[in-house]
Amino acid sequence: MINTDDPISPERLATIYQDTFRTFDPTRATTVVEVAYYPYIGMNHTIRVRNSKVFVRISDLCSNMTEATHSALAYILVAKLLRRRIPVRARDAYAAYTRTEEMREAATQNKLARGRKIVTTDKGEVYDLSAIFDELNFDYFGWSIPKPVLTWSARKTYRILGHHDATHQTIVVSRSLDSKDVPRYVVQYIVFHEMLHIHHPTVHHNGRRYNHTPAFRRDEEKFEHFHAAERWIEQNVRRLKRNARRK
Repeated sequence: MINTDDPISPERLATIYQDTFRTFDPTRATTVVEVAYYPYIGMNHTIRVRNSKVFVRISDLCSNMTEATHSALAYILVAKLLRRRIPVRARDAYAAYTRTEEMREAATQNKLARGRKIVTTDKGEVYDLSAIFDELNFDYFGWSIPKPVLTWSARKTYRILGHHDATHQTIVVSRSLDSKDVPRYVVQYIVFHEMLHIHHPTVHHNGRRYNHTPAFRRDEEKFEHFHAAERWIEQNVRRLKRNARRK
């Protein structure tokens, strides 16, 4: 459950971080630490050193964490800063907090309220994502998939060729694939994969997220050109990378 007590003061948090530094290095002089809550879009936290002073910024989504959970987060952030091994107990304690249903819902609502999804157009120079979606919806899903926002990415990318944003109900496909050099079945495959994320929503089990379940993988292989598309992507990833880096 999310703690509903008043947020722990930044001054108290600074003390927690100073104690954590001493735990990792008992001979270390007292570290000057400034801690503040920050309105990140997600559940992000940062720790940086500037002019011998440590600055910690904690997502305001976590402002109501218990002191014990704040202490666990302190161990995680300080360990990363000092390049030390993160204590298992601290990692598990923080993970248990962030994986609760309440926190997942809070993170989703926060992303929806503060996040901004860049939408360009579904009609590329070569391929029309909306038309491809409709074809796939008819051929493989019997028109059962509600149509999300479909858009080409703002920039050419090669690491991520497509993704489905459930919060903003959007499917984004890399602009790198909007080319005459890319077979139509490759673009279809990317859209089909993202449609499967709608058909097979993320499963949460024992605090873990499963995006590609066995059922998802089985349905993915039903795509007519599955093996050809996988092979094309594997053989052309270097070319996509070169094209993405060109101005």
